[in-house]
Amino acid sequence: MGSLGAEEEIWEIWWCYDGWHAPGDKLERMLPPWAKLHRMDPTRPLAEQVANAKVLVPTTGLVDAAAIAAAHDLRLIAQPAAGYANIDLEAAKQRGIPVTIAPGYNDNATAEVALMMMLMLLRRVDEALVAFQQCIIGDPVGHELAGKTLGIIGMGRVGKCLAAAAQGLGMKLLFTDSGSSRQQLELLLQQSDVVSLHCPLNQQTTGMIGQAELSMMKPGAVLINTARGPVIDKAALLQALQQGRLGGVGLDVHWVEPADPQEELYRHPRVLALPHMGSATDEVYERFAHILCENITRVREGRELLHRLC
Repeated sequence: MGSLGAEEEIWEIWWCYDGWHAPGDKLERMLPPWAKLHRMDPTRPLAEQVANAKVLVPTTGLVDAAAIAAAHDLRLIAQPAAGYANIDLEAAKQRGIPVTIAPGYNDNATAEVALMMMLMLLRRVDEALVAFQQCIIGDPVGHELAGKTLGIIGMGRVGKCLAAAAQGLGMKLLFTDSGSSRQQLELLLQQSDVVSLHCPLNQQTTGMIGQAELSMMKPGAVLINTARGPVIDKAALLQALQQGRLGGVGLDVHWVEPADPQEELYRHPRVLALPHMGSATDEVYERFAHILCENITRVREGRELLHRLC
C-alpha cells in the first residue's frame, strides 16, 4: 500500500457498532496508510466518540442526528449493506454528507440463510438433534419443500435468489413487491405454506405482518424473516405462536440487536432464532471491505462515489 507521506492527514474511520468484527478486520487490513479504523465503545454514546471522524461505517449500529452533528469534519457515511433504516438520512442531507450503501453484495448469502431456516423448520432439525442423542432412528417425521408453495414478500435481489433456489427444489412460487396490491398480499398469505420476508424496512412495511396478516396464513404455515425485525409485529407473532397457528418461525433479524435469548418469543419451541448471520460469509465480508475502501478513497480524492444514496 506504500508509506504515509509527511503531508498526508490521517483520516479516522469509525465502525459504529460493537460487532461484525470479521468485516471490520478485513477493512482494517485493506485501508491505505492515511486511514485508521476505530471501533466504538458500546458503553458510551457514539456522539461522544466521533468528533474527529471523517467516515462513519454504521453496519447495524444507530447513526443518528447527534452522531452526525458531532463529527465536525465528516465526509462520508458508508453503509456496508443495502439497508439504511438505522441512518438519519435527513440529518446527513442537511449537512451535505453523502451516504453510500452496498446493494447486491450479500444477496446469495442471505437467500441461503432463508432457505436453510425453511429446511431446518420443515425437517424439524432441533428435534432430530435431540433424537440422535437419544439413539432414536427415523424421528422426527418432517415435510419436504417439493410441492409446497413459497410466498416471497419483497421480490428484490435476495427474493429472486431465493425464488431460483426454491424452484430448483420443486416449490411453487408466489410473490409480492412494492407495486403489489393489498389483495395480492392477502392471497399470498392465504395460499403459501412458507412465507419469506425480503422487503426493506420503511414506513409502509413497519408492522406489515401483524395480527390480521398472521391470521390469514394457513394453519401450520412457516414464516421466515431475513429482512428486518420490525416488519413483523412482535406481540402479534408471539400470540400466533401461543395459539398454535404457525408451524414454525425462522428469525435471522430482530427488533433489537443483539436480541435477548431469554425473551418469551425466543424460548418458544417453534422459533428458530439466528444471530443476524445472513451476510456472515467470508466472501460477503471481502466484498463489503472492498466497496468501503473504494468509496473512502474516492471521497478523499473528490471522485464520484459508488452506490450513492444521497
